[in-house]
Amino acid sequence: MDELTLVQRVVVWFLPVVFAITVHEVAHGWMAKQFGDTTADREGRLTLNPLKHIDWLGTIIIPGLLLLTFTGFIFGWAKPVPVDARYFKNPRRAMALVALAGPVSNLLMAVFWALLARLGVLLYDYEFIAMPLIYTGVAGISINLVLMLINLLPIPPLDGSRVLSGLLPDYWAWQFNRLERFGFLILLLLLSTNLLGAVLQYPMFYAQQLFFSLAGL
Repeated sequence: MDELTLVQRVVVWFLPVVFAITVHEVAHGWMAKQFGDTTADREGRLTLNPLKHIDWLGTIIIPGLLLLTFTGFIFGWAKPVPVDARYFKNPRRAMALVALAGPVSNLLMAVFWALLARLGVLLYDYEFIAMPLIYTGVAGISINLVLMLINLLPIPPLDGSRVLSGLLPDYWAWQFNRLERFGFLILLLLLSTNLLGAVLQYPMFYAQQLFFSLAGL
């Protein structure tokens, strides 16, 4: 996408970024509701209206700065959907599945954007329709795979840590969860030392190849 102007990049990435983050949070709330927690529903958070989920730093500023710097790496976050584990009959199992719902939603959205890009490929003779579909589809694949892979990392408070906590014996889950207060610092360290990129490089590469193939690219 390096051939795109800044305005074109913003237009291409805007909807994929906003909906990747929004649907991710809605998925958490929806799954929590299946286990009896209606907190997110009562607070009006089970909606695809992005305005209900926007975190100005994580949804607007950080992705915007990454677009401006042409890093090729876009990510962000929304306001966390409230989840109250007191409503769950089996809190650890339910929390693990609630956490897993977020990355699964990103996987499903990556499939959707791949199919949209494939439609663009099929309409390639109509360039004015095909190119927006292809560029937006590629952006949608990329942002959703990034969010999925980052959130699957077993670093509190990322979703992967909730899943791992649900699988560990009680004592070790309790010890592991104590790391949550250091989670943000761990992520900053991984980012600043490029270790995060090294960890995600090959999974991201192979996942992109799979989804680009599905898109016919």
